[in-house]
Amino acid sequence: MAAAGAVGAAVALSGCSVDALIWGADGAAVIATTEQLIDAAASGDSASFVCAGYEPDVREPEDWVGLSAEEPERFSGAYWEDLAELDPDWSINLSLPEDRVVAGLEFPGDVFYQQTDDGLCLVGVAWSTVVG
Repeated sequence: MAAAGAVGAAVALSGCSVDALIWGADGAAVIATTEQLIDAAASGDSASFVCAGYEPDVREPEDWVGLSAEEPERFSGAYWEDLAELDPDWSINLSLPEDRVVAGLEFPGDVFYQQTDDGLCLVGVAWSTVVG
């Protein structure tokens, strides 16, 4: 408990976010951008996040309601072979709120970004299906 308090105090004093401490500045930016994307997509306004020349499958606003950004990572073409052609720099997984977990539900499970001079922009969405 004391360690958690010390970390919290260090974060507050340094001006860093917990995400930046865990994921680094780049990873924290991916998380922040993704939270903004989720809000925009849930409002039907994800177009401003999309890279020029790309058409990611964002589907319907209700698909994005209540999602949260989880763990950012540098893109791995070894794991996401089918998305390598999009040339993303980052991927991040998304999670559903517990009240939306229903067998068969499709939801945006991962999003993929390119890093540009203007920041991150969306190039792809991988859809997941709730099993069980």
